[in-house]
Amino acid sequence: MNRGIRLGVLLAGFVATSVAGAASVVNSVHNLSPSGPGTVRAAEESGVCEFCHTPHTSSPVAALWNRRSPGTTYQPYTSSTALAAPGQPTGASLLCLSCHDGTVALGDVLSRKAPIRMAGATTMPPGRGRTGTDLRHHHPISFVYDANLAGRKGELAMPSALPKQVRLDHAGQMQCTSCHDPHDDSYGQFLVMPNTNSQLCVECHRKDGWTASPHAQSAASWNGQGRNPWPDSKERTVAANGCRNCHETHQTGGGPNLLRHAVEEDNCVACHSGNVARKDVMSAFNQVSAHAVGLTSGTHDPGEDAVVSARHVECADCHDAHRGSGSAPGQKARGVDINNMPVKRASRDYEVCLRCHGDSPGKGTPRVRRQLDQGNVRLEIQPGNPSFHPIAGPGRNQDVPSLIAPWTEQSIMDCIDCHNSSAAASGGGGGPEGPHGSSIEPILARRYITTDNTPESAANYALCYSCHSRDSILSNESFRGHRQHVSDENTPCSVCHDPHGVSATQGNGSNNGYLINFDTTVATPSAQGLLRYVNQGRYRGTCDLACHGKDHQSEGY
Repeated sequence: MNRGIRLGVLLAGFVATSVAGAASVVNSVHNLSPSGPGTVRAAEESGVCEFCHTPHTSSPVAALWNRRSPGTTYQPYTSSTALAAPGQPTGASLLCLSCHDGTVALGDVLSRKAPIRMAGATTMPPGRGRTGTDLRHHHPISFVYDANLAGRKGELAMPSALPKQVRLDHAGQMQCTSCHDPHDDSYGQFLVMPNTNSQLCVECHRKDGWTASPHAQSAASWNGQGRNPWPDSKERTVAANGCRNCHETHQTGGGPNLLRHAVEEDNCVACHSGNVARKDVMSAFNQVSAHAVGLTSGTHDPGEDAVVSARHVECADCHDAHRGSGSAPGQKARGVDINNMPVKRASRDYEVCLRCHGDSPGKGTPRVRRQLDQGNVRLEIQPGNPSFHPIAGPGRNQDVPSLIAPWTEQSIMDCIDCHNSSAAASGGGGGPEGPHGSSIEPILARRYITTDNTPESAANYALCYSCHSRDSILSNESFRGHRQHVSDENTPCSVCHDPHGVSATQGNGSNNGYLINFDTTVATPSAQGLLRYVNQGRYRGTCDLACHGKDHQSEGY
């Protein structure tokens, strides 16, 4: 052994002896000598530090580096929401990769003419520690983290606000060593500080609303059934795992956005199948009518336009996991307002719905063929329309005797009042709230039959009767023909009424008040070729149409 090698061994032995406490590299898997605690060790070499450092014949970089550069080209991290543009690894990250990318032998050090002989794996074995050369599934590294980036991103801490443990390099770049200290494994995974409750993550990532969110505060734990939501974590509650409920920093399944699983909804399944969260939301997607989160994969992107252009739905289209998980104030995802303008944080449920059910293309054939087929819910619920259900504003009709308390003419509805799980607690069931799925099409909270010749009953029109008094309707309080049509002739409510509304771009107050928009498979033109309703004032009007074999010519009431 030459003098340089002997000095390196002596240095390694000195460092190992002097730092052999709890924070020592000696007690970690970075000790690749035969005395190391890991499964990958040298066959004979007794030095601890020599696998990375040497006092002589080192690489011309910092830290007396004893390893050669991998000399490979990497695929850096990329994402539609990332403003930083990581290039090829530099600095300390490149040094780490000389072992962790798995391309260079662990014993291949500059201070030796021949590599140190290893007992077992020659290179970094497969597992969480091996990055490979594809870094797209790992937290980005080797990018400048400065005030300009933090200011543009809006949810990153300013560099000056980072704690002393989180270190940028001399060039102001984020490197592996910003989060990991290779000499100290006190906190596990060589982290520079504890990450319980995502303590380390939030030093950089200041997600708007995170600290008050359920994912940051919930003490819920896994009940032991189904998939373990935290297989690689020592933490056992939602709050303690924090960001790791959905994200990983290395070897992620989801690539961009560092999601644990590549299939978007799988990141929600483990907790929201009733095994951590109280309600089993995921089973609702198996109902007859549901938002088909499993139909597409890889189509959703957090950087996509507010109005969905490629038809899809994922949990993240409606829920902001960083801020909340439901429809409580401040917990909604982004949306589109009534004027089709994107909003960063939806203030009402319908703004979330309009991302897909407004101006997006490819919505398919309407379930009921209308005289005026619209299909764009944003246009159907406009407060300036001839008629509309009061979703974006109070209703136009201020005389509705059939309303059941607490509903009044000044009330404003939410989409979820009609489109909800048929098993939801609000309807007397034990299931979760929300339009995840229902046994009643199209994701309805209660039955609403649109098939002609349906016998009238409280059950068949339960959706309508949840707001409008059945007694009032059948006693003809607002229209003298209600009972005759609905009960005697078995004509569904939907034959005359369009529940969302009639757009001002198609209808008018004379013909389309009171949600009148005929189902053309039942109501057809009269013998004179007319298909119309004419409003003639309070509780008065006429109809021209043919229905159930009877011709109505300006028949009034």
